[in-house]
Amino acid sequence: MTQQHPITPPPELVQQWALMIEQHTDTEVFTIAAQWGADQELEACCEWMTRMGYWGDDGKAIPALRAARRPKPPSLKGQALEILDAAEFRLTAAEYNIILRALEQIDD
Repeated sequence: MTQQHPITPPPELVQQWALMIEQHTDTEVFTIAAQWGADQELEACCEWMTRMGYWGDDGKAIPALRAARRPKPPSLKGQALEILDAAEFRLTAAEYNIILRALEQIDD
């Protein structure tokens, strides 16, 4: 009997990915599968850190690891602020400040 790797997708998930290939590119499907494997590995690492007591002095080690390895994409507001910063020298100071104030009023 062959030993199964601890991070092996269940047959149902493999079947789901196989069916997705008909409507998606190979790259899209393999990226989803790779992300699933990476997520499993990250969770295994976090569980190991918990068992070994690696929480850090402030208890933020595992949430910090998750945040570092799975950063959230910037919000639309964040993206707009980055674009505004890049365009700063092509705008007058008044134009820049008006757009900046408008963006700052938008919730993330």
